[in-house]
Amino acid sequence: MAKVLKIRDLTLRDGQQSLFATRMKQENIDKLLPLYREAKFYIMEVWGGAVPDSVMRYLGESPWDRLRACSKEMKGISLLSALSRGRNLFGYVPYPDYVLEGFYKKAIENGLNVMRIFDALNDINNIKESVRMINDLGGISDTAVCYTVDPQDAPAEAPQKKGFFAKLFGGSKEVAVPEKIFTDEYFVNKAREMESLGAKMVTLKDMAGLVNPSRIFSLMPKLKQALKVDVDFHTHCTPGYGLASVLTAIIKGVDIVDTNIWWFGGGSAAPAIELVWIFCQKLGIEMDVNMEAVAKIRAELREARKALADFDINKDKWPNDFDEYYKNMPKEIDAEFDRAIQAATENREEDLLDACHKIEAYFGFPKPNELVKNAEVPGGMYTNMVANLKALKAEDVLDEAMALIPKVRRDAGLVPLVTPTSQIVGSQAVALALDRRKGAPDYSNKNNQFISLVKGEYGQTPVEIDPAFREKITGSAEEKPYDTSSFREPANPELPEFGGVKLAQDDEEYLLLELLPTVANTFLKNKRKAEFEVKKAQASADAAAETSATPETKTDEAVTGPVFKAPMGGTIIEIIAKPGQKIKMGDLLLVYEAMKMENDLASDMEGTVKRILVKEGDVIATDQPLVEFE
Repeated sequence: MAKVLKIRDLTLRDGQQSLFATRMKQENIDKLLPLYREAKFYIMEVWGGAVPDSVMRYLGESPWDRLRACSKEMKGISLLSALSRGRNLFGYVPYPDYVLEGFYKKAIENGLNVMRIFDALNDINNIKESVRMINDLGGISDTAVCYTVDPQDAPAEAPQKKGFFAKLFGGSKEVAVPEKIFTDEYFVNKAREMESLGAKMVTLKDMAGLVNPSRIFSLMPKLKQALKVDVDFHTHCTPGYGLASVLTAIIKGVDIVDTNIWWFGGGSAAPAIELVWIFCQKLGIEMDVNMEAVAKIRAELREARKALADFDINKDKWPNDFDEYYKNMPKEIDAEFDRAIQAATENREEDLLDACHKIEAYFGFPKPNELVKNAEVPGGMYTNMVANLKALKAEDVLDEAMALIPKVRRDAGLVPLVTPTSQIVGSQAVALALDRRKGAPDYSNKNNQFISLVKGEYGQTPVEIDPAFREKITGSAEEKPYDTSSFREPANPELPEFGGVKLAQDDEEYLLLELLPTVANTFLKNKRKAEFEVKKAQASADAAAETSATPETKTDEAVTGPVFKAPMGGTIIEIIAKPGQKIKMGDLLLVYEAMKMENDLASDMEGTVKRILVKEGDVIATDQPLVEFE
């Protein structure tokens, strides 16, 4: 009997997140779901990750409605999965247990089956309660070990290096070679701990695509031997390893692999299922998917991708049409599939990568991204940085920020880069690049989450943080773990401008406020506003719908006094300072959000506040004046 390979389809969550910054609208997903019923994937990942944030932030849609729509269509056909960041859930800060349980309970009630739970630091303490809760609530707990590598800072080689990392770390200073941290045994031991917690499956989660085929050749058999539960392999194609590593994992006995459908595969995303299917045919492995139905989805996805053109970093470099190119595939490309299988079986990595890159080139997928490979970052992190910097009109900072990511990562305890640490480190790397452009000392501007990470609130980092660096960033050399009593319950005010209704109308909406207070506040206000205007229109068809506007605080009066400027573009969350207030150096003036990270803005001067030049909710540019002093 042929071996059966199970597939987890990522197209509707990780696929669009990695390639199109999670901007896929519900109307496009609704067109695909009936076709997915025919495909009968083992698992479909449709929720979690960046979805709850992005659908509210950018699309004005409810995350709960998205989950319900998928569940209604797919119930009894495919298991639906979501990605949870353990203690960080779907957000960017640690949450207390009751918030986690509230979300898990509602998610399972709304049709979720599998919760893939990971911790960005691989800190087991941060996932154990989530595993227990999911199991107790009737869900399937899937725990993920986050794959990463010891950085290529090359301390011993630094004096000779003249490239990327020499520029980064300097080429003249000898540094002691650190002990290897991320060995096969490290990942196997983490997986064993997860299974012992009660995990129903374990995923090797390679969010940056850094698992090369030779590593999988040695690591996958060790995982299979150590675990009784199914092993899933999740990787991305950005640095050029993805397809070859998936093939190696299949040959070495993996149970489940994560793929995307053609137009949402390759590049920064996971490999395309169509290429995996060709390999399986040649290997005599049965892939448990209806590929005729996948072809129908593929046709519809082409139109969905067109609708995402504004967020498509490869919009002028689409893959070639699979059906046409597979039908007319020349013998020399067919032979590359056979060569790849032989090379993977014999662990000849160079030949395997060469064959897979030729296959990908024929089908029109992007070449390996050397910048991402050297900086060792996830593809989704890269595309989100591009999208956010574009929105801030600061695209020219990208290369400098990418080059600084390994330094920030090392300073912060060698954390794996996966949400939220990828966002935290990426945002801090941008701030560091801007510091250097201005001639300011490194870490002059720090986002609040980076401070929390260094303090110890996100958990135990793989490598101990230098106490001197912790003191520089947090004001104390002492490590301080997260205290659940410090979690601030968000307010749920009445909105007089919309008829006195509550901002959050039910438990689901209040959970969104607890998870992402800033984003959910805007989303729910817009929702209440729309509902209020409908009621007004129904009450009096002749009455013009009136919308309340926040009074403008800006004036046309010329700015004549000293000003405090924004170190980076973003959105004003809260204004602390008031006109007439006497300010000392270091006093808090405003709180703003940049690149999804919350930042306190402290004054760099003394004086009396004359005017606040912005209002809450304003989108600001880098170096925009925010506060004028007398």
